[in-house]
Amino acid sequence: MANLSNALLELRAERRESQLHVEKLDQAISVIDWLNGRGSSHRKSQSKRIISAASRRKMALAQKARWARAGKGSHPAKEAPGSTHGKGHTMSASARRKIAAAQRARWAKIRAGKKKAA
Repeated sequence: MANLSNALLELRAERRESQLHVEKLDQAISVIDWLNGRGSSHRKSQSKRIISAASRRKMALAQKARWARAGKGSHPAKEAPGSTHGKGHTMSASARRKIAAAQRARWAKIRAGKKKAA
């Protein structure tokens, strides 16, 4: 186990050195870019965050919970049993008969006009 611990420590030290080396290279590249007249370094194009799938899932669940809390009081009341629809206006049978008769008369007039034209 001591060998594995030593190897792990060496690898971590080497990684730190490599990261420092990469940072120095990035700084040198940005200076040369600036001197070359580009004015901006390549880091500007790396503005997007990388988020793991687990984090995205947590964020989605949190947003759904916020929407559920926000929408708690805004749902319409349930319909009373026996109502046909939630609009609240009902039409009497006689009113429906009158409307249907008027519509039949309108269509009859249209059909009669088409027969005369033909």
